[in-house]
Amino acid sequence: MSGHSKWANIKHRKGAQDAKKGKIFTRITKEIQIAVKEGGAAPDSNSRLRLAIQNARSVNMPKDNVNRAIKKASEGGGEKFHEVTFEGYGHGGVAVFVECTTDNNNRTVSSIRHIFTKRGGSMGTNGSLSFIFDRKGVINVLKDGIPDIEEFELELIDAGAEDFEVEGDLIVITTAMEDFAKVQKKLEKLNVEVQSAGLQRIPNMYKKLDVEEAKKFLRMIDDFEDDDDVQNVYHNLEMTEELAKALED
Repeated sequence: MSGHSKWANIKHRKGAQDAKKGKIFTRITKEIQIAVKEGGAAPDSNSRLRLAIQNARSVNMPKDNVNRAIKKASEGGGEKFHEVTFEGYGHGGVAVFVECTTDNNNRTVSSIRHIFTKRGGSMGTNGSLSFIFDRKGVINVLKDGIPDIEEFELELIDAGAEDFEVEGDLIVITTAMEDFAKVQKKLEKLNVEVQSAGLQRIPNMYKKLDVEEAKKFLRMIDDFEDDDDVQNVYHNLEMTEELAKALED
C-alpha cells in the first residue's frame, strides 16, 4: 500500500516538539472531559472516551489524572469546553488547519488570528481548505508485537485499512473516516495493543518551500502548538530531506 511518509515526518517533528508532558496531559484532559460530557463516563459505551483513555495511556499519563478528569466532567464540574477549528495560509502559501478546545471563544479567535498575522499568514473561512485535507483515521501499533507483518497487513486491509506503513518501531495504519471504528475493532479482536489512535487531517497535496522559507513557516506552527487552546495543528508543507536535515542541526 502506498505510504504517507511526508505526513508522517511532519507529525514526527510535531511529536518531538510536543515532548512537554504538562501540555500533552492538558490536551488529553480536555479531550476526556468533552468525551464524558458527550457520551457519558463509561468507556465501554463511549468510544470517544475509550480512545482518549488509550491515548492517555500511550503517553504515560497517570491513572489518577484520567480518573479525576472523568469524575470532574461526569459531576458537571470543570470548564465548559467546546471545539472550534480555524483554517488559513501561512508563510509561502502553505495551508494550515488548527483544531482548538476552548472555554472562551473570543480569546481563542483573537489569539489564532494574531499568530497568523504576526507570522505573515492569513486566516480564511471555515471550509476553505476542504480540498486540501482529508479526514482519516490514524492508528499506531508497536511493530514488535506483530509476529507476521504481511499477514497482519492483509487482515487489516480486509477490515478496511487504506494505508499500512512501517515507521521505525511503529506500524502506522490509515483508514477512511467511516472505517476507523471497524479497523479498531479488528485490532481488538486480534489482541493487538494500540499505541495511539485518532482522526487526523492528512494533506492530499503538498507545498514545497526552500529551507529558509520553510523555517519561517514552522515558527508559526511552533506558536500555534504553544497556545493552550490548540489541540492539533496540520499543514501541507513538504518535508524534504534537506529541510529535515536542517531541522536536526
